[in-house]
Amino acid sequence: MKKLLIYLKDYRKEAIISPLFKLAEALLELMVPLIMASIIDRGITQRDTSYVLWMGLLLLGCGLVGLIASLIAQYNAAKAAVGFGKKLRQALFAHIQKFSYSQLDTFGTPMLINRITTDINQVQTGVNMTLRLLLRSPMVVLGATIMAFTVDHNVALIFLAMVPLLALVIWIIMSMTIPGHREIQGRLDRVLLRVRETLTGVRVIRAFAKEDSEIGGFQEEHRLLTDKQIKVGRFSALMNPLTYTILNGALIAMLWYGGLRVQEGALTQGGVVALVN
Repeated sequence: MKKLLIYLKDYRKEAIISPLFKLAEALLELMVPLIMASIIDRGITQRDTSYVLWMGLLLLGCGLVGLIASLIAQYNAAKAAVGFGKKLRQALFAHIQKFSYSQLDTFGTPMLINRITTDINQVQTGVNMTLRLLLRSPMVVLGATIMAFTVDHNVALIFLAMVPLLALVIWIIMSMTIPGHREIQGRLDRVLLRVRETLTGVRVIRAFAKEDSEIGGFQEEHRLLTDKQIKVGRFSALMNPLTYTILNGALIAMLWYGGLRVQEGALTQGGVVALVN
């Protein structure tokens, strides 16, 4: 990664601005549940219409500022990621030009084409998502846990049980799918190799009436690629159902235990709403 980060050097400002504004957006999101709790506990309970209106305006203000912060973060993340991809693609192309003929034959043209197009696009997308999401998610999780403890530390213990379970599910699925994605990359190279060989030798193939053989070979390579993608996709598809099951299970436990705390007078109804949010 250190070797790749040098291509972000010219976009250092954008790479810093994007996470900072994402942090601002996350902080504003974390304020919303507390404002909602205040509206319920003070405004609705005491029938204070003016307070509800002021808090509603504050919610709108948080939403507007959060939208502006999100747009600034998205723009800078996209600019940094696209610039990173451009620099990396130029460097890779220049490096390939220095290869000897034996090295080109060893790596193969399809693999080199795949690396300079598809792979760099994936890395570029990864940089974009890292600046926008990877740094934001820990902020939201940590901030939400801290906020939950400020509302009610007993109910907030459910957060501490939920977060490790989510992390475990994500780790298991990633450990099962990453090797499969590597194999998919190799099979994609073979499909591109088959296409290139067919296009290059199309005259010879037609001259010896080998069209059916080449079509069969391509279909076999494509079938292997498709089967592997489906297999990996099935594991990846488990991510949302499992995480939503854990989240909804925690939500049920929080509502049940929070209801008991409300009956005891240790927690307000607004506090329950804030914890759910």
